Amino acid sequence: METLLPGFNARLKSAVAGATSTPFVFLGNFEVEEQWAVGEPGLPRLGFTDGGAVVNSMDEFALLLAREGDHVVLKDRPDPGYLTYLEGLGLKLPAVHVVTAPEPRRTVTQDVLADPALRAALASLAGTDGPAPLLYAHGVSLVEEELSRATGLGLAHPTAAVCKAVNSKIYSRRLADELGLAQPRGWACDTVAEFDAAVGAARELLARGRKIVLKDAFGVSGKGIMVVESERRLDRVHRMVLSRAEKAGSDRVGLVVEEWVAKQTDLNYQVTVGRDGSVHFDFVKEALTEGGTHKGHRMPARLSAEQAAQITDAGLRIGERLAADGYFGVAGMDALLTPDGGVFPVIEINARNNMSTYQVLLQEAFVGEGRVALARHYPLKPVEPVAFDTLRRALDGLLLDRPDGSGLLVNNFATVNAAVRAAEAAADTTASTDGRLYGLVVADTAEQVAAIDTEITARLAAVTEGA
Repeated sequence: METLLPGFNARLKSAVAGATSTPFVFLGNFEVEEQWAVGEPGLPRLGFTDGGAVVNSMDEFALLLAREGDHVVLKDRPDPGYLTYLEGLGLKLPAVHVVTAPEPRRTVTQDVLADPALRAALASLAGTDGPAPLLYAHGVSLVEEELSRATGLGLAHPTAAVCKAVNSKIYSRRLADELGLAQPRGWACDTVAEFDAAVGAARELLARGRKIVLKDAFGVSGKGIMVVESERRLDRVHRMVLSRAEKAGSDRVGLVVEEWVAKQTDLNYQVTVGRDGSVHFDFVKEALTEGGTHKGHRMPARLSAEQAAQITDAGLRIGERLAADGYFGVAGMDALLTPDGGVFPVIEINARNNMSTYQVLLQEAFVGEGRVALARHYPLKPVEPVAFDTLRRALDGLLLDRPDGSGLLVNNFATVNAAVRAAEAAADTTASTDGRLYGLVVADTAEQVAAIDTEITARLAAVTEGA
């Protein structure tokens, strides 16, 4: 099912800025959850750490969410060969602003705040003719609010407090209860007393041979999730949570406890909520995950008409509820299908862009009706920085070269070299140089997509082995 309509960039601006002519300054501050989680109680010894060089270089995705007339702020200047490749596909790129001295382990927002010249350049955009530009981030925390104040650029988002509240897994669980949406049996726990009660109920499930999953309210990318299969382990975690709360002199816990359910398919879908309370259902895709970590998407999602209707209805109702709580902008929901075809339409709500958000404009241009696409990343381990043109030659005949063609459409190249550049800068010969090449494999059939994907994997392996 696919209800994607042309012009996502314009539709987004209309929803959050009130005018399609408003230029946006795009900022790809991935894993903003790490900022939302600061000071929050979570699972013991599963705290958040600063994002790595590769994660922070995912900011290059924002380049392909923008249009001509927009701006994008990046940690590093894109590879010239990559820009030539994108322009050769007919894409009209935004103005690019680059951090002077990026630190690999800082987000792009933190880099800009440490760069007086770039802050001044962004501030000057507010004084240009025409509509005042707005800052559009991957997600908004206190750090992005600080950048807004430092540059004078207004935010195309609600406050950080609203975004953080909506993104909590406790919020999404309670919202689903309120709306009567099906979800796994579970308990949202803000306090020690609520967690005590949840542990008691969970112990009964474990005694019947069921598994339990504990979720940190602000976990992301597979972090902050613990699967529990024994009462002994549950009791150990329970004691640790109580001990930490006692030492902190607080009864807050910030956890969700749920029964582990079998699944057939993970789903990700998105709505755009307008400042006026309007809600637009953008799309639903199959989400490819491994160990709780996002790996990619398949589009279109293979859903029955009834399943698609349930997802759409849930998305619109959730969007209306978010609007009532002061939220507007993109909201992404994770959902799943059970082996018997049942639908759990909201496992969690993401009050930010999703990986699938950054694919929308490319879908509009290159994935037409009746075509199939697979969004994924390919692991690479370069021993030294690799130029885009080198990979382009290695993938000759496999890269997408026209709107109606088949092949790989690269939508992030910065992540290929991020780790190896960070290791070089630190003069650390023991550091990981693992990189990722992100893209969409586009073709007319699923079989063609699979064949292209297999060949890409083989050729990239040969490049790595020959490095």
